[in-house]
Amino acid sequence: MGSGKTTAIRAISDAAPVSTEAVNVDKAAHSKAETTVGLDYGETRLASGERLRLYGLPGQSRFDFMWKIVARGALGAVVLADNSVPEAVEGLNPYLDAFDELARSASMVIGVGKLLEGPARIDDYASALRARGLCLPVFAVDVRRREDVLLLLEALLNQIEVYEGLGT
Repeated sequence: MGSGKTTAIRAISDAAPVSTEAVNVDKAAHSKAETTVGLDYGETRLASGERLRLYGLPGQSRFDFMWKIVARGALGAVVLADNSVPEAVEGLNPYLDAFDELARSASMVIGVGKLLEGPARIDDYASALRARGLCLPVFAVDVRRREDVLLLLEALLNQIEVYEGLGT
């Protein structure tokens, strides 16, 4: 919650995205005014002309049933972490568990926002992934910047292409 999923989709979508923001009633989890309670949706065109559909899922665990539904049909996943919250690195675990198949197939990248606002560093995230037996790209990002979101998507598509190229 608060990692910037809705903001990232707004930054990258070629058309006005569909947003399901509502008043945040869980101020204990995060002090932001609004939060995603459904599914955000946007689209962007790749250089090849293909359309890439983007789905932003709520970050709160009470919505984890949606994670599994979307994971079934997903080509890959970008997981965004808010480094300004306590235990941000450990906070990745529920998402790595929910999207385990995508993580294990290297069809995932991690974007870390607000890197300078918390104690963890990129190496801490990479070490936590290695401890789970995962080798995934980890990037410091500002999801308000289209270029940073494009970097995540390009890295994800490269991961998927390499994995599929290995015949696995």
